Amino acid sequence: MRKKYLDRIKDGIILFDGAMGTMLYEDGIPLSSCFEEVCLSSPDMVKSIHMRYIQAGAQVIETNSFGANPVKLKSYQLEDKTEEINRAAVRIAREAAGDDVYVAGSVGPLGQRIVPFGKIEIKEAEKAFEVQISALIAEKADLLIFETFRDIEELLLAVRVAGRLDPSMPVQAQFTIGPLNEEEYRKEAPSLARRLDREEAVDVIGINCAVGPDHLLEILMAVKPHVKKPVSVMPNAGLPREIDNRNMYLASPSYFGNYALKFFEAGAAVIGGCCGTTPEHIRKAGQMVLSLGKAAAGKGSSFQDAPVQEKKEIPLAERSALGRALTEGSWITTVELIPPIGTDLTRIIERSSELKKKGILGINLPDGPRASSRISVAITAIEIERKAGIETIPHICCRDKNLIGIQAELLGSHAAGLRNLLIITGDPPKVGNYPDVTGVFDVDSIGLITLAKRLNRGIDLGGRELSGQTSFVIGAGANPASTGLEREIERCFLKAEAGADFFISQPVFDPEILLDFIERIRGTNIPLMAGIWPLASYRNALFLNNEVPGVSIPEHIMKRMEKTGTKEAAVREGILIAREILESVRSAVCGVQVSPPFGVIQTAVDVIRDDFV
Repeated sequence: MRKKYLDRIKDGIILFDGAMGTMLYEDGIPLSSCFEEVCLSSPDMVKSIHMRYIQAGAQVIETNSFGANPVKLKSYQLEDKTEEINRAAVRIAREAAGDDVYVAGSVGPLGQRIVPFGKIEIKEAEKAFEVQISALIAEKADLLIFETFRDIEELLLAVRVAGRLDPSMPVQAQFTIGPLNEEEYRKEAPSLARRLDREEAVDVIGINCAVGPDHLLEILMAVKPHVKKPVSVMPNAGLPREIDNRNMYLASPSYFGNYALKFFEAGAAVIGGCCGTTPEHIRKAGQMVLSLGKAAAGKGSSFQDAPVQEKKEIPLAERSALGRALTEGSWITTVELIPPIGTDLTRIIERSSELKKKGILGINLPDGPRASSRISVAITAIEIERKAGIETIPHICCRDKNLIGIQAELLGSHAAGLRNLLIITGDPPKVGNYPDVTGVFDVDSIGLITLAKRLNRGIDLGGRELSGQTSFVIGAGANPASTGLEREIERCFLKAEAGADFFISQPVFDPEILLDFIERIRGTNIPLMAGIWPLASYRNALFLNNEVPGVSIPEHIMKRMEKTGTKEAAVREGILIAREILESVRSAVCGVQVSPPFGVIQTAVDVIRDDFV
């Protein structure tokens, strides 16, 4: 027979499901609808979602009853169906769960503040919770989960109602706070957790929702030393953004799975997902904490392996000259050179040597830009550093290799002495010369940054401890001129959360756009290098403006380039424009990456040097 829920927790980590509302929305239920009412109107849809989570590895599924209290249901004229909806929610979940999976009766906040901060009286609130909780208990849920409560007094009120109704019913009480910074979490989260730890009716203390996995990891680490009861963690898949009239969550399943292992290592007893998480997120989480033998994967089984111990990261300043410059706030100058298509590295090494003599800190090396096939960027970087004696920043993209291959390349690059990376998702093959080639894209740049960060801590893709550790300075791309600007800003926050040490922007031709972008990502606390692309001619400007993704050139610059009469005049005007842009943003950025047209390094030097006239 299946163990009781609280006995099962003692055997090892237990995996909950993810978001119900997100999945109902994906299946066509409008946001304006009452998601809980779908238990009555489309029970098979709800059951199907439960089944998808179970097939993904969830060991506990939550009933579709989060907002099924009479206060919230009143806005849909459904308050008289409170008991019916909650009973149906448990029955549907039980049908999907069978004998092996636990059913958690989900209870959320009332949706209105309780006195003295709101209008709902204590007795009214107690009655509302009583109606909902009684129905969940009557249909024999295995436990009650109170989730996404911001008001600790309301949460305590709700769990005490449950304790009076059935003292034997396991209660998992979850709160949410933030977004805050690490210091604020250390101050606020432990006090909330300690109150729940002292509450007799609470069996498991939980944190859920908030901003994303990294924020909940901070809360978990702040809470765990202060409580004796088991702790559950159920983050959102990042912050939602509206894209094409759909709410999208941008934290990838792989990224989520990586954090599941972090939660386990930080002491979580229960792991699941909240808003935006899907069966694939739960599957990846399960692969990280269940299939590796670090948790109980089935009923009654136990785990034996001790958590893998992460190594302390090498200080940023000790990793490379770039890392030192970032730490000290020194002005950083880099120049982009593109690896050759052929087999001869002589010219790019010669150019790199010249740039070192000019005082340039590093060479930026794109990884198959525009989906082209060139000499391996890692080999190019290794040869430049060995023969020219200048640091490189090779790009690593997600397009061409699966995660196993990428990890192998990262480990090999580090063994060969490379220390800086710029991690990007990469252009799809269809934009290049080989449009029929398949792109891999096991993860996006956020997931790959997470992998690189873990390697820096001595943990590999599968959660195993490495012999040694990497010490990469991890960079990420940023596009201030993106047509989906809100999504781009959110992705910058996710990249920072994943472990990026610096940003490099796409080429910028409008300083105001870059300055506004920097202000909007200031909360990441990650320095940004400005991407500067000196124009070579009016034709070059037309090409960039019309054919290169992410590049937008203002009309006044186009007119300046159009007026140039000779090749020399056009090059000079392009340099002057680039210098003006750089001067306009210099105080807001940590350095510059210059991409010289056609690899003419003197153009890059003229943009950077102070004495150009």
